[in-house]
Amino acid sequence: MTTQLRFLLNDQEVALSQVGASDTLLDHLRIARRLRGTKEGCAEGDCGACTVLLGRPTEGGLVYEPINACIRLLASCHGCHVVTVEHLQGPDGGLHPVQAAMVEHHGSQCGFCTPGIVMALYGLWMTKPDASATDIEIALQGNICRCTGYEPIITAALAAGRAGGQAADALMHERDAVAARLAAMPAGRVDLDRDGDRAIIPADADDLAQVLLDEPKATLVAGATDVGLWVTKFMRNISPAIFIGHLMKSVQVVDEELHIGAGVTYSEAAPLIRQHIPAAYDYWLRIGGWQVRNMGTIGANIANGSPIGDTPPLLIALGARIVLRRGDQRRELPLQDYFIDYGKQDRQLAEFVETVIIPTRPDAIVAAYKVSKRRDSDITAVAAAFCLTVRDGIIEDARVAFGGMAATPKRAARAEAALQGQPMAQATFEAAARAVADDFTPMSDMRASADYRARVAQNLFRRFWLEQSEPGLPVRLTETLGA
Repeated sequence: MTTQLRFLLNDQEVALSQVGASDTLLDHLRIARRLRGTKEGCAEGDCGACTVLLGRPTEGGLVYEPINACIRLLASCHGCHVVTVEHLQGPDGGLHPVQAAMVEHHGSQCGFCTPGIVMALYGLWMTKPDASATDIEIALQGNICRCTGYEPIITAALAAGRAGGQAADALMHERDAVAARLAAMPAGRVDLDRDGDRAIIPADADDLAQVLLDEPKATLVAGATDVGLWVTKFMRNISPAIFIGHLMKSVQVVDEELHIGAGVTYSEAAPLIRQHIPAAYDYWLRIGGWQVRNMGTIGANIANGSPIGDTPPLLIALGARIVLRRGDQRRELPLQDYFIDYGKQDRQLAEFVETVIIPTRPDAIVAAYKVSKRRDSDITAVAAAFCLTVRDGIIEDARVAFGGMAATPKRAARAEAALQGQPMAQATFEAAARAVADDFTPMSDMRASADYRARVAQNLFRRFWLEQSEPGLPVRLTETLGA
C-alpha cells in the first residue's frame, strides 16, 4: 500500500500525499499548477470548456480520451497521463495542426470554449485521422460554443485531418516511453488522507471487496459523472471515497450474451453495442457527450438507481442480469428486479455491481429512443426500449421498458400484454399506446410535464410501428412526439 497519488501531467511526474476525496482535476490544474488554458464553464461536465486528454493504460496499450476535468476527481487520475492544451505543439514547436486549422478557418470567436474544443478535436485527430463531418459532430457533442455556430469548427477539424502529422505528434512517438513511466509507478492500494478526508484506490476487484467490507458506507466513485456534481453543485462530503473506475474492465461474449465488467465505460462498450446490438447504437451515442461517455461506466449507471439513467431501459428490455458481489460471495439477479423504489435498490451493505450480462437478442426486433430538450449531451426526459420477437407475423414475446416515467426504470406490463400474441400490425400498436397510459403515472419537473411524458410514451409505440412497417421512412419529430 502507498500513500501517494502519482500521475503524469504533460511531461512531468506528479506525486501528491495531501489529496482529499473531493479534489477535482480542474482545480489542481488551475490553482496548484497554474495551467489556466483549461477553463471552468459549467462545473457539471456539460459545456466541455474544461476538456483535457487522459491517457490510461489498457491491455491494448495506452489510450488517450477527452474527459471533463471539472468533474474528474483528482484521485481517479492515479497511474494516468493528463494532457492539457498547454502541451500541444507542432513538430516545429509552433501551433499544433488542430490549433493552426482553428486559426485559419476562424473556428474561435470569444475564445473561452476554444481550448476545450481543441482538446476534443485533438483526441479525434489522433484516433481517427480521416474523420467525417458526422464523426466530428459526435466528438463535439460535449462542447458548447455560443459564438460560431460550429460550421467553422467542423471545417477546421476536416482541414486538420487532411493536414495529417499524427506520426510526428508527441503523444504518438513518446507513447512507449510514457507507458513505461506509468508502469514504473508503485502498484497496490493507494490510501490518501488529508485531515480525515480520505480517498482510497483499490489495487483490484478483490481488494475493492475487502475495502468495502472495512468501509461499508464509503462512497463508490467510478466515472464521477454523477458524484462529480455532488461535489461541485451540492458541496457534499463524499469521504471516505473508494475510486473504482480502473477496475472490472473485462468483456466477454458467451453464447450470444455480453458479459461486461461494471467498470467498462460507455465508449469502451460502444463497439460491442455496434456489433452485437446495432439497432441500439445510435441510442448509445446519445448518452452524454464524448467526454461523459469516456468517463461514465455501465455498472455505475445501473448502481445509482436513477429513474432517468440511460442504460437501464435498454438493458431491461433486452433481459439483462447483473452479478452483485460482497466479499467473496456473488449473486445474480434480473436487472429489472434490482430497482425497488426511488432511491432504493436490491443491494446489501458492502455489496457492489461486478458484472452486467446482456443478451444480444439477434432474432428480436430491437429499438431504443431518448427524448430530451437538447439532442446531444442532455439528460433524458423519457427513454424507451423495445425488444420484440415476431414469428409468422405474430408477436410471440414483447419486452418494453421506460425511463423517466416512474420512480424507477420499469417495464410497461399492460402495454406488453396488449402486444403479446397479437399480429404485427398498426392496430396492435395503437392498442399498446392506449394501454401504456395505465402503466405509469409520470411526474412533472423541469425536463417535461406529466402530460407531455404520457403523450411521448404513447407516440413512441407509433414511432416504433412506423419504423418497422416502412424501414427507412423519415419520421417527423412533431408526428412521433406529439410536440
